[in-house]
Amino acid sequence: MTETHSATRLGPALWDKVPGKWNPETDETLVCCYVREETHDVKSFLFRTRSPSQFRFQPGQFITLDLEIDGTPINRCYTVSSPPTRPDTISITVKRQPGGIVSNWLHDHVKPGVEIKALGPAGEFTCANNSAQKYLFLSGGSGVTPLMSMSRTLYDLGEDKDIVFVHSARTPNDIIFRRELAAMSGGMKNFRTAFVCEKPGDDASFDGYTGFLTLQMLREITRDFAQREVFCCGPAPYMAAVRGVLEGIGFAMAHYHEESFNFGEGAAKDDAPATMAAKPAQASSAAGAFQIEFTKSGQTISCGPDQFILDAAREAGMRLPFSCSKGLCGTCKSKKLSGNVVMTHGGGIRQREIDAGMILICCSKPLGDVTIEK
Repeated sequence: MTETHSATRLGPALWDKVPGKWNPETDETLVCCYVREETHDVKSFLFRTRSPSQFRFQPGQFITLDLEIDGTPINRCYTVSSPPTRPDTISITVKRQPGGIVSNWLHDHVKPGVEIKALGPAGEFTCANNSAQKYLFLSGGSGVTPLMSMSRTLYDLGEDKDIVFVHSARTPNDIIFRRELAAMSGGMKNFRTAFVCEKPGDDASFDGYTGFLTLQMLREITRDFAQREVFCCGPAPYMAAVRGVLEGIGFAMAHYHEESFNFGEGAAKDDAPATMAAKPAQASSAAGAFQIEFTKSGQTISCGPDQFILDAAREAGMRLPFSCSKGLCGTCKSKKLSGNVVMTHGGGIRQREIDAGMILICCSKPLGDVTIEK
């Protein structure tokens, strides 16, 4: 007797050929395929491309979401939490912030089938180009995501390097990826985790540290931490405290790496663009300066020919959204209505956007008077 089997196809012609690399220049649309609740206020959003293609990036990099919320265009960066070793999907992990525009919109509206636009991946915070054999990963809150991408990558590749992963959270119930980190610790003999919580909360089983990360805690967790390559990500005060501890013991800071700008929507709150404190904008009378007019705010400032427009605006006290200040993230993307600039960007803007008159003001210097729709 002959048995016959019918195969179920996973999407149209999914296995007919090897998918190519995702190119946001030609296909900027990502489709949500799954939403996973990580904690009571944290969700991971998994995305695919419309047609089969694979994502290529380095663990620790980020993507920039190109959103429109209530009629307002908003660009926001989120670190990729998935590893490049699982290239058919890409994920971001987002904490809901009270009053946060983007995080609340993502939590409330993005479900399987919802499409968003994205640019990237980009960024330089990665262990991919590091040859160390011993690592110390330090994360606070949602800063766990780039280090989780790195850990997942090393786990998938079977590179059982000596890794100590120390994560800080408010309470045990706020520890993101807690169960997966425990599983990885059980699957790699040289992968160890430790958790530090401000408060013990209502988890009677929590056997980690209580309070804030200290030098004494680090010594108890791993005595040789000063001989490890350190990767750190978290809120600005957390990273500043880590730097202070390491510098205080004479740690060789060339072996310390941290994410150099804030993701989500700001430092204190992950949902507010990084801005300078407000003060009345005033036009400078510096010799050779050009006039930069912002039509929506009705303000005009002066900017020297060797000065970035964002820097001049910040000096004048304008509150403008920005994040990386390196032309990577796209947060400061603006419409140029008139005038010419020299822009040296790092990938945070598409060529067709440039052709349409968009610029990144963080890396644009004026060649004359410029009018910007902002």
